[in-house]
Amino acid sequence: MKVIVIGANGQLGSDLCKELTPFELIPLFHSDIEITDIDSVKAAFERYRPNVVINTTAYHRTDECETNPDKSFLVNALGTRNIAVVAQEHNSKIVHISTDYVFGGEKETRNAPYTEFDVPVPLSVYGWSKLAGEDYVKHLCSRHFIIRSSGLFGVRGSSLKGGNFVETMLKLGREKGELKVVNDQVFSPTYTKDLARKIAQLITTEYYGIFHITNSGVCSWYEFTKEILKLASLKTPVIPITSDQYPQKAKRPHFSVLDNYHLRLLGMDDMRPWQEALEDYLIEKGHVK
Repeated sequence: MKVIVIGANGQLGSDLCKELTPFELIPLFHSDIEITDIDSVKAAFERYRPNVVINTTAYHRTDECETNPDKSFLVNALGTRNIAVVAQEHNSKIVHISTDYVFGGEKETRNAPYTEFDVPVPLSVYGWSKLAGEDYVKHLCSRHFIIRSSGLFGVRGSSLKGGNFVETMLKLGREKGELKVVNDQVFSPTYTKDLARKIAQLITTEYYGIFHITNSGVCSWYEFTKEILKLASLKTPVIPITSDQYPQKAKRPHFSVLDNYHLRLLGMDDMRPWQEALEDYLIEKGHVK
C-alpha cells in the first residue's frame, strides 16, 4: 500500500512516518505540495498514485485565526477540499486530522465527553474552519477517515507553534518562580506517537467515518502542567487561574473531552492513559531517566 503523508516534518507527521514503515511511504513537505493550489495537489497524486493520503497540515495558530480568517479558511477548509476532490478522483483513502475545537460552543454547560455522533458547534474561527474542512471531506471523498484529537504533544514539536505545551511548561518551570495556568479548560492530552499508531491501524480497514482518538483520561491545563513538572522533578509552584484571568483572542472550550466511542464500538480503543503517555514522552526527550 502506497501512503502519502502531507506535512511529514510536523509533530504528528514525523511520528506517522515512523509508524508507516511497513507501507510504501511518501513523505511530502511544503516544498513538494501546496494544498491551497489544486493543480499542485493533482500533480502530486499523478506522480505518486497513492492508495492513502494523510493530511496533517493546518493553520492552527488559534489566536491568529481570529485576525486572519481568510488564511484559516483557505488552508483548513479549501486546502482540505482540494485534497478530498483529488483523492476521490484517484479512489484513494483520505485521512484528515481535525480537532476537539469543533466543540464547545453550546449554551448549556457540558460535562459529558463528546462522541462522534454529537453535533459540533465551534467557538472560534479556527474551530469553524476545521469543521468546514471536515464537511468537505465527508461530502467529496467517500473513503474517508476524519480524526479528531486534542492537546497534541510529540517529540518533533509543532513548527508553527515553536514546540509544544509540554516543552513550554518545562522551560518556564526552570526559569520562573511560579506558573499560572488555566484550570477551567478540560480536555484529553494526546501523545502523537499513540495517535500515529492508531491511524496506521485504521488505514488498513474499511471503517470509514469520524473517529475521536485521544489518550484516555481527562485534565485541565493546570492539572496537565502539575503532572509535567512532577514527572520532571521540578518544584515550581503552579497557580490555578480562570480563562478570564488569561484573556486570549480566540475563545477556548471549557470542556472539549472526546470520547473514543467509534473505536470502542469496533473493539479498537486501547489508547493508554495520558499520564503514562506523558511519562514515555519525557523519557524519550531525555527529561526523565
